[in-house]
Amino acid sequence: MSLLEVDNLTVTYGTEEGRVHAVNGISFNIDEGINYGLAGESGSGKSTAAEAILGLLPDNGHVDTGEVRFKGEDLLKLSEKEPRDVLWEDIAYIPQSAMDALDPVLSCEKQIRQAIQSHRNVSKKKARDRIRELFEMVGLDPNRIDEYPHEFSGGMRQRVTIAMALALEPDLIIADEPTTGLDVIVQDKIIDKILEIQDRIDSSLLLITHEIGVIAETCDELSLLYGGKVMEQGSVDNVLTNPTNPYTMGLKNSFPEVDELSDDPVSIPGSPPDLSAPPTSCVFTDRCPFATEECEQSHPPLTDLPNRNHRSACHHVNQAAQMRSQSQDPETWGIDPVEDEEEADSTEEILRVDDLQKWYSTSQPLLDRLRGEEPQQVKAVDGVSFSLHESEVLGIAGESGCGKSTLGETISLLEDPTGGTITFDGKSIEEYKQGGMKEFRRKAQIIFQDPFDSLNPRQTVQRLITEPLEIHDLAEGSREEKVAETLERVGLTPAEQFLDEYPHELSGGQRQRVAIARALVLDPEFLVCDEPASMLDVSLKVNLLNLLRDLADEDGIGIIYISHDLASLSQVSDRLAIMYLGRIIEIGETERVVSSPRHPYTSALLSASPEKDPTEDRQRVLLDGEPPDPVNLPSGCAFAPRCPKAVDECREAEPPLDEAGDDTHSAACYFPVDEEDAGTEANGTTPPSSTSADD
Repeated sequence: MSLLEVDNLTVTYGTEEGRVHAVNGISFNIDEGINYGLAGESGSGKSTAAEAILGLLPDNGHVDTGEVRFKGEDLLKLSEKEPRDVLWEDIAYIPQSAMDALDPVLSCEKQIRQAIQSHRNVSKKKARDRIRELFEMVGLDPNRIDEYPHEFSGGMRQRVTIAMALALEPDLIIADEPTTGLDVIVQDKIIDKILEIQDRIDSSLLLITHEIGVIAETCDELSLLYGGKVMEQGSVDNVLTNPTNPYTMGLKNSFPEVDELSDDPVSIPGSPPDLSAPPTSCVFTDRCPFATEECEQSHPPLTDLPNRNHRSACHHVNQAAQMRSQSQDPETWGIDPVEDEEEADSTEEILRVDDLQKWYSTSQPLLDRLRGEEPQQVKAVDGVSFSLHESEVLGIAGESGCGKSTLGETISLLEDPTGGTITFDGKSIEEYKQGGMKEFRRKAQIIFQDPFDSLNPRQTVQRLITEPLEIHDLAEGSREEKVAETLERVGLTPAEQFLDEYPHELSGGQRQRVAIARALVLDPEFLVCDEPASMLDVSLKVNLLNLLRDLADEDGIGIIYISHDLASLSQVSDRLAIMYLGRIIEIGETERVVSSPRHPYTSALLSASPEKDPTEDRQRVLLDGEPPDPVNLPSGCAFAPRCPKAVDECREAEPPLDEAGDDTHSAACYFPVDEEDAGTEANGTTPPSSTSADD
């Protein structure tokens, strides 16, 4: 008997338009000590399946058929109180967004103690001792248990939710996208900590994610979901090394890797299926390049393959080898191949930033203000310099809190610079501020991370795209045509289908394209893209990256692309800049930075990028400690406290950016990585303070 057995689970949601068939008869088993992955694009049904298992479906959700047996007992038949006893005690849940999951008005100690004392008859002192133990277990300072969620970084908050989930040492941990939106260094730490503790308490893991690389390095078995159906299932090695379903092939081909710059990811065109009725044909038919008439007549059953522990739902599974070969060709998916464009001899510089600073004053106690004491400064951006040319994409990467978003907002004049100069299109920012801000706003646009927050929910798509034209008095008399043309330019075709939609009626990828269209409708010369793809599925992410690359190549737009995802940045950027605590510590041509990183921090970032091939033995990156307090930065190099190569010289004076390298590739390091060693270190064979991902 397996620890968890899900058999023919079907879940629907009631809406004003009718029922949505989110999960359509999925089955899988998790044995004791097994790490199991549920993967798929948004809307595939993976989170709904987890909510059904936990008894956490919303009021409009209903389990129509199926069984969920935990240790032989059907969880769906328990009384109203019994599931709450199972949750926490036997099954723990790590939610996607720690900030939403934690109560902002309760200290972390009170929230975890509440979970413990709801299930165990223990004193407050014993509960607090257990919470201190849990904080140590997840790598947090036990002296901080009485602090509130907002006082922790994003990665630390996620570790608090892990501590809460593990408080009662459950037999099964369900983690729903626990690393989405986190930078690769923090992601590596979170995954490593989950695996370490899970091994210590001898529990099983159900990991829900759209990141194929995370599952490849973490799980023993997986199910790939699409349209509420299991498309492929079995051991991770079998499914990801030799996929037999076109959907699995498409997801794997979409996944970018930093060491495959010559191989552009191949995205899956199209959109997820309409689930207003139970599927009568293969749910992947409309997007599958190998679909035949047989696929349109019925959804294939999940069939056992000759390989041990491998099942696939495809009518053409006997042609898997041929499909695998053809699936790597963009033309197979109806995508025009990318032609190598000749580089222009020179392009005009459109942006120059010299010694840019953006500092924030910290809040002061009243007595300090009365005494006239100067407030402390947070140096979010401190002495940053670079240039940007037409048709160039400059990628800016770094951990959360490194200052990259503040840099983008300051360049876009959403924040006033503290010091330094910004020259745009041959004019200083001071000239634009003297009556030319409207011209600057037309030429320079910014695309934010979350379009749901940046788009007005009360405006239709047509109104959202038309509004900038009205503000700048452009395209009068032909605005409807301009709006339609811009929507189709970003891949929302036919435009008429989207004009009357509101943001909440669109998918995540469609909303982000509307945000891009709103910026492009003014024909800008310069774009700042602040983490525009961090929350998107891998196939949607690749589509967005291809779109931005086309805009740079075809329209001559200069783009600054800000992200913590180095794999994506390496695919779209001409040059890469790596930031750490407000400073650029390495910058150069993308291929050189990726293949021969000169700064130890860059090597750590590159080594933290997950591999989609489960047979690869990547070394997990575990940098010591957290970034220093930005208010009280250490003397010398800010990375020295975490750097495995640091010596006394590093702690005495900060190295300039041109300390190591040349005009096309420079790093701020006294002891740069040797060129002959850089390739192996970038590929993760000798990263600083690392352990095997399989340990």
